[in-house]
Amino acid sequence: MRYLSTRGGITPLPFCQTVLAGLAEDGGLFLPERIPVLSEEDLRSWARLSYPELAFRVFSLFVDDLPPEDLYQLVERSYRTFTHPEVTPVVRKGPLWILELFHGPTLAFKDVALQFLGNLFEYLLLRSGEKLNILGATSGDTGSAAIYGVRGKKNMAIFILHPHGRVSPVQALQMTTVTDPNVFNLAIQGTFDHCQAIVKRLFSDLEFKRRYRLGAVNSINWARVMAQIVYYLWAYFRVSEAEGKERVRFSVPTGNFGDIFAGYLARRMLAGRIERLILATNENDILTRFVEKGDYSVREVVPTISPSMDIQVASNFERYLYYLWDGDTARVRQAMERFAREGRLRFSEEEVRRVQEDFLSRSVSQEETLATIRAFYQETGYILDPHTAVGVRAALEFADPEVPTISLATAHPAKFPQAVARALGFEPPVPEPLRDLGTRPRKVVILPARVEAVRRFIEEHAL
Repeated sequence: MRYLSTRGGITPLPFCQTVLAGLAEDGGLFLPERIPVLSEEDLRSWARLSYPELAFRVFSLFVDDLPPEDLYQLVERSYRTFTHPEVTPVVRKGPLWILELFHGPTLAFKDVALQFLGNLFEYLLLRSGEKLNILGATSGDTGSAAIYGVRGKKNMAIFILHPHGRVSPVQALQMTTVTDPNVFNLAIQGTFDHCQAIVKRLFSDLEFKRRYRLGAVNSINWARVMAQIVYYLWAYFRVSEAEGKERVRFSVPTGNFGDIFAGYLARRMLAGRIERLILATNENDILTRFVEKGDYSVREVVPTISPSMDIQVASNFERYLYYLWDGDTARVRQAMERFAREGRLRFSEEEVRRVQEDFLSRSVSQEETLATIRAFYQETGYILDPHTAVGVRAALEFADPEVPTISLATAHPAKFPQAVARALGFEPPVPEPLRDLGTRPRKVVILPARVEAVRRFIEEHAL
């Protein structure tokens, strides 16, 4: 399997090179040259696999430049860190199925991909003898998951940018209490979009990228998306069998379009057995406006109680455009250049119709989020975090008795105790990994939202 750029300006690369590169040199994002479609035999045999076994089968479709035994060992080691034997269990709550993605080390869905990516990075670097400086931006959960995937590993340093004061206190502590010498937390005085723009600017500076051997952990890295495909297939097999239905829906709270893009690829691999994906946003509704009206235009970021979704520029949107426009890389490149200048893209009625064959969408307000946490707890006794509640609210609004709906639980509610307490009048129980966070030493540097400030810091601290 080779990987091309959404903008068409590179010679296709093998998997391992794309992992270390992160962003393509023409500024585009990597995609596989084809999307495998599962056969009926695959569907029958894969349905009974354990989570690591299923992950290995999925990864093997996209990875052909690693020895299979090494790939399996990387997978097995990565999911050994999860506290639930099924890794991402699916539970029935009220009218919905909940796919619990928070049983990893940092209690968020990002662990599913980043535990694997951290081990993969180390494997590739030890094999080559090279060093890597990982650079990423986070709106909350990616940072801590990436840090926990990389901390203490050889031949790597990691620089994570987060918007100062705009992530939850627990999210900030999970990042800043990791004091390993190879970990650098940069609190940027701006929004997540500022952080993301700085990261993209530095990756686009090819001389700087090569000199400091920059690598990516954000969902711009194809390996992240690949790893997330697995839990869509895993949940599909379990709910399809339990319900006796061939088709299901997924409801996905999203801001950066990475998680739901993995669902889009799973939908194609399952040949439409995922009926549609419900794209759930908070008040930062650029993706909902795109699905409903063909309006992809930037507005001011609204700080909300679901801060990981407080995003206006979705990194993975470019990947979807590649497929929407049937692989027309020139059109993707021109559109992204225009969007960088104007902050707006418009789509035709026919294009919107095609988008709506893939997605339903709903923007959920903070008041609706709190009401959903309260009502769902009263009905089921199950506590939702505010991001999961956004997805649940949208799932309930698009309920179809003929199509079971699986709603992604993207974080443990204890990561957002203030929001839960506003809804329920009490904070959720605190799991063991979070109990002493507030007493641990911290390591963080506050920087202005300027590319040059981050550039200088990396120059001073890179391996």
